[in-house]
Amino acid sequence: MNAAVPQQRKNILVVSAHPEPRSLNAALTAFAVGHLQAAGHEVQVSDLYAMKWKATVDADDFPGHAPDRRLAVMAASQSATLAGRLSPDIAAEQEKVRWSDAVILQFPLWWFSVPAILKGWIDRVFTAGFGYGPEVPPPYSEGALAGRRALVSVTAGSRETAFSDRGIHGRLADVLHPVQHGLFWYTGMAPLEPFAVFGSNQLPDERFAAATQEYARRLDGLFTDEPVAFRSLVGGDYDHAMRLLPGTEAPGTSGLDLHVRPGR
Repeated sequence: MNAAVPQQRKNILVVSAHPEPRSLNAALTAFAVGHLQAAGHEVQVSDLYAMKWKATVDADDFPGHAPDRRLAVMAASQSATLAGRLSPDIAAEQEKVRWSDAVILQFPLWWFSVPAILKGWIDRVFTAGFGYGPEVPPPYSEGALAGRRALVSVTAGSRETAFSDRGIHGRLADVLHPVQHGLFWYTGMAPLEPFAVFGSNQLPDERFAAATQEYARRLDGLFTDEPVAFRSLVGGDYDHAMRLLPGTEAPGTSGLDLHVRPGR
């Protein structure tokens, strides 16, 4: 029998967003860190609540911004980013993203979105000139942060069937589209199918064991699983107005599925 081929060492950033250190999300974060390190990878963790991360964008993010000047956030963030004068907490998180080969976001699904503290991490860290804007490659392509993998690990209190094609909450892929497509793919990262633990409010030991077993499989495929096949803005599928050209989709395709290449 051939020996297993060891994985190449990679750098992985885990961003965790839950206020309770004894929570399921904290346990999944700890499990991911341990599993990835055991596989030989380097891991950094940004535990946003433990860091007391400031969630709001304001002029303090851009030291040197004159207080009597109108704050145009995109322009101010791009200027500060390119000049290397962002606030130290933002600069440190951007350095972690640059360092990483993959980013994992661990969070509970609150009101069909990420917790406010994680949204604030996204808002503040992915500045113009870093994650988007005219000074970096175009969005929805092999763009500013190309070459990185991205994985959502999310917990949801509801049952899995409620997040299905006919489920009352809508498909999980659609609920997470703003993160998967609007953050990861917009900035050039390749998002994998999300990992989800449903019914998370009451999770007996046997279900937690099964969840971590499945999570281990997903973590092992972090650099080998096929990412979601989102269409590229620069691949010829969209017109100048950023609208999908007619006839590029498979018959019967509609909604957000239009932006995934057919047959994938």
